Amino acid sequence: MKNIAVILLFFALSCPFSTRAQDISQLTAQCAANAGEVMYLKDFIVKLDAGTPGGAPPTARFALLLSKSVVYRLSICTAPNSEGEAVLQLFDMNTLLGSTFITATGKEFPFFDFKCQKTGVYHVFISFKEGKAGEGVGVLSYVKKL
Repeated sequence: MKNIAVILLFFALSCPFSTRAQDISQLTAQCAANAGEVMYLKDFIVKLDAGTPGGAPPTARFALLLSKSVVYRLSICTAPNSEGEAVLQLFDMNTLLGSTFITATGKEFPFFDFKCQKTGVYHVFISFKEGKAGEGVGVLSYVKKL
């Protein structure tokens, strides 16, 4: 009887985690599908807490190697339960190369294309507007070779 209780407790505790994993995999698949007729390469799963007032917003950072003469598409999707909207930015060292949110105009984009001019390590930063808490997925896709 004790073994059955332990097994039931194990399944009851593991269900929320499997549901969350399923939600994230569905969000990743949806985000990759929304990128259009491209080839999925990599995803960046992010879950961030809210930032402190006056502090820098929490940001997830990912390094990736991109190849010269290739067009890549970087997409972002925000989970429905998120407080904030996810923003994806691509950097080469300290130079911003692309973003899904243009601060000056307030325009948002679900993705942007990047024509890689040199092979090297680039950095993807994902954060949430106004430092709010959130969960989201970034997707890197191959568009074409130049």
